Amino acid sequence: MNVEKEEENVRMSQEQPRPNQISPDDEIVDFTHSRLTKIEGFEILQRVETICLRQNLLKKIEGLNSLKSLISLDLYDNQIEEIENVEELTNLQQLDLSFNAISSINGLSTLVDLHRLYLVQNRISVVENLQSLVNLRVLELGNNKLRKIENIKMLCCLEELHLGGNKITEICGLETLVNLRILTLQQNRILEIANLEHLESLEELYLSDNGISVIKNLNHNLKLRVLDLGNNRLTNLENISMLIQMEELWLNDNELSDIRQLKECENMSKIETIYLENNPLQTNDPTGYRRKVKLNMPESLHQIDATWCK
Repeated sequence: MNVEKEEENVRMSQEQPRPNQISPDDEIVDFTHSRLTKIEGFEILQRVETICLRQNLLKKIEGLNSLKSLISLDLYDNQIEEIENVEELTNLQQLDLSFNAISSINGLSTLVDLHRLYLVQNRISVVENLQSLVNLRVLELGNNKLRKIENIKMLCCLEELHLGGNKITEICGLETLVNLRILTLQQNRILEIANLEHLESLEELYLSDNGISVIKNLNHNLKLRVLDLGNNRLTNLENISMLIQMEELWLNDNELSDIRQLKECENMSKIETIYLENNPLQTNDPTGYRRKVKLNMPESLHQIDATWCK
């Protein structure tokens, strides 16, 4: 009898959600990790604002067109290959299609109120068809197959742009994004810091795991609070003394050898964290390294690498 009951529980856990599991007055519907293979039975929803269908087995976006009240749609980690059947969701403000099998960006032209678009870990090779999304604040395209930053100049309201884990070789095409606060380009193929002079609102810049050998062209980015240049090819710590708003500076896994280079940081009165591990200045003096860093940095410093300062 116990075996039969267990089998029944497994069978029920694998069933699609039925309309009687959803109320027309539901404002939030969540079927995360429910083994769904098809979106169905949602038509009765009259007031729904948030639908979360994360970690299912969905291959197609469907059955949602009538949900005019929908504000947030989460389809993270499914098997979706195409962005479709969302044109009538014109009140949508957030759409998450990360960790799917999407190869092209399309079908979004009517979603003019979209504020956040997440397309992480797909198969996208070209940034395209975003021209109508002029209210977009956050765009996430990390871990795709992009080789260029392109076709985003019209996204003037953008505050966060995430492009890490691609094959991008050049920082470009960002000059109109004057409201950008966060730019992530880690794990690409960038050799030079360039074309950031119009991004005067930039507060966080992530460029770790590239091939950058010289710090330069940050003279107009005076609001930077976080700068990540870990795992590049830096031999000299220069051209950052003007970044006096700096709070976190990541320089680990480079070729910095002279502790005196930290003089560039002497005016960073707000700096709290610095990462310098796996540079010659650390590996050549593992016992005295932390003391010397502390002596050469402003008093505001609280953390060296992953350890709090004493």
